[in-house]
Amino acid sequence: MTRVAVFGAGSWGTAFATVLANAGNQVSVWARRESLCEVINTQHENAEYLPGIRLSEAITATHDPAAAADGAEAVVLAVPSQSLRDNLADWAGVLPNAVPLVSLMKGVELGTTKRMSEVIAELTGAGPERIAVVSGPNLAREIAEGQPAASVVACADEGTAARLQKLCHSPTFRPYTNNDVIGCELGGACKNVIALAVGMAVGLGFGDNARASVITRGLAEIARLGTALGAQEHTFSGLAGLGDLVATCSSPLSRNRTFGEKLGQGMSVAQILEGTRQVAEGVKSCASISELAHHHDVEMPIAEHVTKVVAGEMTPKDMLFSLVSRSAKSERW
Repeated sequence: MTRVAVFGAGSWGTAFATVLANAGNQVSVWARRESLCEVINTQHENAEYLPGIRLSEAITATHDPAAAADGAEAVVLAVPSQSLRDNLADWAGVLPNAVPLVSLMKGVELGTTKRMSEVIAELTGAGPERIAVVSGPNLAREIAEGQPAASVVACADEGTAARLQKLCHSPTFRPYTNNDVIGCELGGACKNVIALAVGMAVGLGFGDNARASVITRGLAEIARLGTALGAQEHTFSGLAGLGDLVATCSSPLSRNRTFGEKLGQGMSVAQILEGTRQVAEGVKSCASISELAHHHDVEMPIAEHVTKVVAGEMTPKDMLFSLVSRSAKSERW
């Protein structure tokens, strides 16, 4: 039985631990709070993030990063993207050498505009053959419940991607392999920002035309940025692109869409953050994605407008009408 360490006990980290356990692995989950570890170990439930879902007894939790990593043949990183650097600085000494490091995170780092795989490489010294990304339509609760889902395991090394594919292939979770790490990461990070915009349209009471327009133009923005950074264009028509975008923009289970909906209803960012423990990655990543696009001379008006709303410089209604009224002289598709 393969032992896998999952660093992060939020909803997606816990759901992916469930996928790994259902695929026949022994899973050790690192959680920040000892109280949460105790509940997982004694009650086999993560009541804070996935209430009502019983966890496999093949999943154990610990607050000790060395204990979580001990004997692991793969390490999965599932912490909020903006906390990855600090966490890795603490964990680098205990992570096993030569094993794959798998990112579940969907964000771009503030200040550096680095993708999560780049942060992992910088902090651990791991080469591209060891760093992988899982991305796709990953609504955590549905996956934890055992509903059918598919995702992409991306790694520059096809052998590593194939090993990880086998590791997380369960009766209800179908992973596909890809070597386009850049495209998969940018698709996962940028779709959160687009989902915020869609949520705002929903919160304002706008209909399907507005939502479909934002989703479609959002996909165009993501593909523009991705190809400018060296991604493969076809990635954005697959699970890690269109699939993830549609799920995140359409589902009430999506944290980013829900956050955007509350913005559209008139709540402030501070008010929404005060009422939730969950992290909507797009709220922080929108600024770094806009900065990344600017560095590469890529036009991303939705991302730029969402950044202004989050910063309190524009209302959701003004944002949407500003996007519609932009000049269309150079835009196609």
